[in-house]
Amino acid sequence: MTTSSGHREIISRARGAFLGLAVGDALGAPVEFMTRGEIKDKYGVLKEMVGGGWLRLKPGQVTDDTEMSLCLARATVKAKGWDLQAAAEHLAGWLKSKPIDVGDTCRRGIRNYMLRGMLETPPNEWDGGNGAAMRTLPIALCTVGNDLLLERLTIEQAHLTHNHPYSDAASVYLGRLLHLALTGRSMLQLRREADRLISKHPSFAFDPYKGLATGYVVDTMQTVFHCFFRARSFEGCVIETVNQGGDADTTGAIAGAFAGAYYGEEGIPARWRKKLAKELVAEISYLAEQLVRLSPRLQGM
Repeated sequence: MTTSSGHREIISRARGAFLGLAVGDALGAPVEFMTRGEIKDKYGVLKEMVGGGWLRLKPGQVTDDTEMSLCLARATVKAKGWDLQAAAEHLAGWLKSKPIDVGDTCRRGIRNYMLRGMLETPPNEWDGGNGAAMRTLPIALCTVGNDLLLERLTIEQAHLTHNHPYSDAASVYLGRLLHLALTGRSMLQLRREADRLISKHPSFAFDPYKGLATGYVVDTMQTVFHCFFRARSFEGCVIETVNQGGDADTTGAIAGAFAGAYYGEEGIPARWRKKLAKELVAEISYLAEQLVRLSPRLQGM
């Protein structure tokens, strides 16, 4: 593979990851807080972007998972590199816009920045939610090729709202897995990286799968790993994930980013992409390419 073709493939996979995140979010959001049994009773197997749910969404409408990721992406591209203060400002602007949904821990962290200028929330044993992991994709994209940079920036963005060992570990290892997928590594290599996380933090073990898909980051990652490593396509991974119910927009978003990076943008069903707003797809594609062009890998460092 030549350098230019290798770069083109990474850019394409980056677009797939960001589009996958939005697709998983939009597919899963209408069944957020439903149980697997309730989803089965209502839909059989949810395979389409139906809209509705407790947020009364339009089909294809995204939620805070995609919106917060866009905040970090816009801030980074505008600054031509990671800027923690710029990221916080974008998140603050988003919160002021009265978004359709925002988690309590994210709201508290962003408000602490708005009111006190805090760029790092204090450690809190109750902040083991998935709000930092769900928006970490832009960091993974702009750090391809440098694992130490990935870890430092991931922790910075996470600690804007979540300062918890499990949140940190999930966010960092999700970034490492995304780097492997973006650079075309095998399923076996990805599984070995997931196993490294589990060796450090056994709570993340997902085999046998416990069937919990809550907003607790351990449950979230167990669900994503269970579904991703069993699936053989983007579609199969995301459908399996969101039909677990629970925090289905976030598990769907993370699984979608992961699967989008692995299977590539061409692996995302056209019927789902067409449900997303055209301007959203255009911006996501643009930001994904710009972010990965900022990365050490594409800058030849």
